[in-house]
Amino acid sequence: MGFFSGLSHCFFDVGIMAWDVLLTVSNLVRRKYPIGDVTPEGHPGYGGHWPEFIPPQLTDSRCSCPAFNAMANHGIISRSGREVSFVELNNHIQATYNFSPTFSSFVLHFLARMLKRNFSEDTFDLEEIDLHNGIEHDASLLRLDAALQPDQSMKHVPFIEELLAAVTGKDRDGNDIITTKDCSRILGKRRAVAHAVNKEFSLSFFHKIFGSADASILATIFGGRVDDLRSFLLHERIPERWESRVRQPHGMTIINFNTTVLRVEVGVREKDWAQAAREAAESHGTVTLG
Repeated sequence: MGFFSGLSHCFFDVGIMAWDVLLTVSNLVRRKYPIGDVTPEGHPGYGGHWPEFIPPQLTDSRCSCPAFNAMANHGIISRSGREVSFVELNNHIQATYNFSPTFSSFVLHFLARMLKRNFSEDTFDLEEIDLHNGIEHDASLLRLDAALQPDQSMKHVPFIEELLAAVTGKDRDGNDIITTKDCSRILGKRRAVAHAVNKEFSLSFFHKIFGSADASILATIFGGRVDDLRSFLLHERIPERWESRVRQPHGMTIINFNTTVLRVEVGVREKDWAQAAREAAESHGTVTLG
């Protein structure tokens, strides 16, 4: 059973990547969506009109992913964040954020495997995806490590404010934007400091890539726009009139997305933050000799 299941997953992944190549090439030759026409008609958010934002209640389920939480807060998926269908979420990720069908399907099939669920039939609660060192990982841009804050749905506001204040880019209209270099710089600090203050710190190469992927979403789907990200990251609320900054007709493909992820990851410099890490370790009482 395990062998055949693994073989099936392998064939699925190969098929997804082959399909992704085709979508990536097609995006190169097809026209982009006009500005204001990215969110498909019939889907929440069409025309920039998003369903009412309602903050989560105490009994609601939320997770470390602001993209999922925002969809729940707007009622695009279950407002409670419970019994969320993988299939339903797959469709809504594509329509809300303009990720390609290959990207959303790959991510959610991975999530289903991690939770040992059936993608086509099962559901999950948002909090379940925060299995430590599954998708959730240490040295997050937005949250304290799980050893310091077990509830990973709790955002760490100082981290978010620091990220939004560290921007160096401007778009053609003069709006402040987070660049890939900004993401790399702050990720370097997060990793250096987390390693210094968290005695249970762990961050494999696999999870470093996840961290760079999280940052890349801010720079691509949101175009790095600080005004939009302030609402999205601090309140997990989709701004009125917002639409994905990705206008390709097939959405953000795995190949396109990973080029941004690679730029972010290659630019991370933990050693540049050695002094900040020492100071953080001293303040947390985690200094070691040697």
